[in-house]
Amino acid sequence: MRSNLYRLGRYAARRPWIVIGAWLVVAALVVAASGAFGKKLEESFGAPGVDSQYATDLLSAAGADQAGLTAQVVVTPRDPNATLTSAELRAALGRVQSTAAELPQVLRVGDPVISPDGRVGLIRLQYPVLDELEPSDLDNLKSLAATGSPLRIELGGDLFYAFEEGQAGLGELFGLIAAIVILLLAFGSIIAMGLPIGMALFGLALGISSLSLVTYLIELPSWAPVLGSMIGLGVGIDYALIIVTRHRESLAHGMSVEESVGRAVATAGQAVLFAGGTVVVAILGLFVAGVPFMTAGGVAISLIVLIMVLASLTLLPAFLGLAGHRINRLRVRRVRSSPGPGWQRWAGHVSRHAVAYAISATVLLLALAAPVLALRVGTPDDGALPVQRTERRAYDLVATGFGAGSNGPLVVAVDISKDPTVVQPLFDAVKGDPGIASVAPPEVNSSAGVATLIAVPTTGPQDDATMTTVQRLRAEVFPSVLRESPATAHVGGQTATLADVGAKVNDRLGLFIGAVILLSVVLLTFVFRSVVVPVKAALMNLLSIGASFGVMVMVFQWGWAADLIGLESTIPILPFIPMFMFAVVFGLSMDYEVFLLSRIREEYVRTGDNRSATVHGIASTGRVITSAALIMISVFVSFALTDDPTAKMFGLGLAVAVLIDATIVRLALVPALMTLLGNANWWLPRPWRTRTRDVTDRVPVLSK
Repeated sequence: MRSNLYRLGRYAARRPWIVIGAWLVVAALVVAASGAFGKKLEESFGAPGVDSQYATDLLSAAGADQAGLTAQVVVTPRDPNATLTSAELRAALGRVQSTAAELPQVLRVGDPVISPDGRVGLIRLQYPVLDELEPSDLDNLKSLAATGSPLRIELGGDLFYAFEEGQAGLGELFGLIAAIVILLLAFGSIIAMGLPIGMALFGLALGISSLSLVTYLIELPSWAPVLGSMIGLGVGIDYALIIVTRHRESLAHGMSVEESVGRAVATAGQAVLFAGGTVVVAILGLFVAGVPFMTAGGVAISLIVLIMVLASLTLLPAFLGLAGHRINRLRVRRVRSSPGPGWQRWAGHVSRHAVAYAISATVLLLALAAPVLALRVGTPDDGALPVQRTERRAYDLVATGFGAGSNGPLVVAVDISKDPTVVQPLFDAVKGDPGIASVAPPEVNSSAGVATLIAVPTTGPQDDATMTTVQRLRAEVFPSVLRESPATAHVGGQTATLADVGAKVNDRLGLFIGAVILLSVVLLTFVFRSVVVPVKAALMNLLSIGASFGVMVMVFQWGWAADLIGLESTIPILPFIPMFMFAVVFGLSMDYEVFLLSRIREEYVRTGDNRSATVHGIASTGRVITSAALIMISVFVSFALTDDPTAKMFGLGLAVAVLIDATIVRLALVPALMTLLGNANWWLPRPWRTRTRDVTDRVPVLSK
C-alpha cells in the first residue's frame, strides 16, 4: 500500500500539469453534464412500510388533494382594537383569499375561519405532492405578505418545511474564513495556507456538481448539498492539512520536493485514505435505517468525502510539486516545522500520570453523556423559530386563536372501496377522542373509494400528547370502528409522518450502531494489525458521541445556555438526527484516531517502545489535530447560529463532538490508555498475523 502511494505522490509531484489537467478535464465534463442533463434533487421525508406512508399512498392513488402539501395564511387586524367581523376587514380577508387562489400550483383554497375572539383569520391552501413543486412556489406564497392591506399577513405550513432554506452559504463562508486564519497560524505561510484551501474548494465544487447526475441512479434529497458542503469542506481541508504538514517536515530535513511529496503521500496520505474510508463506511451504514431519504443523503455525503480523498492523494501532491520550495514563502509568522516542545511535554506529562488521566477523562465523558438517558425525540414545531420568522408569528397567532393543535392537523385517509358505510361512524369516533379538538366534515371520493378526515389535535405538533393521540387512533379508535369491516384507515400528515420516521429510525438504531462499529473495527484491524487498538477506538468514540448527545439534551431539552445559540424555547430532538449524527461523528472521530495512531504505529515499528511512540505521536500530531478540529468546529458552530432548529442541532452536536474528541479523547484519554496497555495495544491473534498484510510497517525504498 505504502509503495503504491509513494509512487503516486512522486508521479504527481514530477508531472503536476498532467494531473491538474486531468482534474480540470473531469471537472469541466461533470459541470457541463450537470448543467445540461442534471436532474432536480428531490424533497422526501417519508419511509416505506409505516402507517403515514400508507395514508399518503392511498390519497395519491385516488388523486386526492390531501396527498400534497399545505400552507397556512394567517391574518390579524393591524388595528389592535379591530376585529375581522367588520365589513371592511371581511372584504380585505376576501381579497386575500382570492389572491391566494390565483397563485400557481394552488389546488384549493379553504374558506376563511375566524377565531372566537374575531382577532385571527386562517385560510388553508392545498398544494400538489412534493415532487410536483419547486422552491419558486414558496416565493410566490411569500408575495402574499407584501400586499398592502389593513390586515397583517403571516404564513406557515408544510411548504415552508419543504423549501425554506436557512442562511445559504454562510456556514461554508464562515468555515472558509476560519480555515484561512487557522491555516495561516498553523503554517505561517500564505502559499502553504492556499494549497489546502484551493484543493478543498476544487473538490467541493466537483462533488456538489456531480450530485445532480447521481440522481439518475438514486434520488438524492435537496438538503444533501448543504450537509455535504459542511462535511466536505471540513474533511477536505483536514486531509490536506495533515499531508502538507508532513511534506513541510520532510523538506525541513533536506529532502527534495519530489521525494518529500512521495513520503508525505505514503505516510500521511495512507492515514487520509483509511480515515476517509472509515468516514464512508460509517455514513453508508445509514442503509441499515431503511429510510430512503437518509440513505440517499448518506450516499451524497460519502461521494463528496471520496472525492476529497482522491483530491488529497493526487491533486494536492501536484500542487505541492508546482509550489516546490516556494511553499514556505510569503511568511506571516515563523512556525516550527518539527514537533513542538509544548506538545512533547504534554504527552510526557499524560504518560507519567496515565491512571489519573484515564479515570478523570472517562468520568468526565460519562457525566456529559448521562443526560442521554433523558433524550426525547419529537418534531420541533414553528414555535421554536425566532419571532423574526413569519412561520413563528403565524404559529403564535394560530395557537392563540384556535389552539396549538391547529398548527399540526392530522390527515386520516380511509379506504372505503369495499365498505363506504364506515365514514360516519369513524368520523364520530375520531371526533369523540379526548385528544382531538375538532374534525372537518368528511370528504368522500366515491369513485376512488377514499374518504378523508382532517382532525385537529388538542395539543401542538411537538407535544408527546399528540403522538399519544396518533397511537391511540391507530391502536384503539380505528379497530373499534372497523373491527368487522374490510375498510382500513391510516393517519398521515407531516406530524404523523415525522413521528413514524422517528419510530422506524429508533427501531433500527441499535442494529445501525452495531453494524458501523463492527465494520470500523474490522477495517482498523487491517490498518493497524491490532485487535485492541480498534476496539478501544470504537469505545472511546462511543463515549465522545454520547457526551455530545448529552450536551444536546442539556441545551435543547433543558434549555441550558440556549440563549447563546438563539434558541427561544426548549424542543425535542428531531427523530432522524441521532442516527445521522452518529454516522457523521463516528466517522470524523475515526479520522483523528487514524491520524494519531498511524504516527504512533510508525514510531512503534521503528523503535519497539510503546511509551516513547505514544509521546512522539502526540507531539507530532497535536498541532495538526488541534488545527483540523478548530476548522471543523468553526464550520459547525456557524450552522448552530442559524434560525433553523434542525441546523442548530446538527451544528451544535457536531461542534461539541469534535471539540470533545480532539481534546479530552485524543489528547488525554488516548495517550493515557496507550501508555497503560503498553505492548498489548498491538496484540493480534497468531492465525490472523499470517492473513492480514501489514499496510503500515513497510517504508518505501527511497530513490534519489
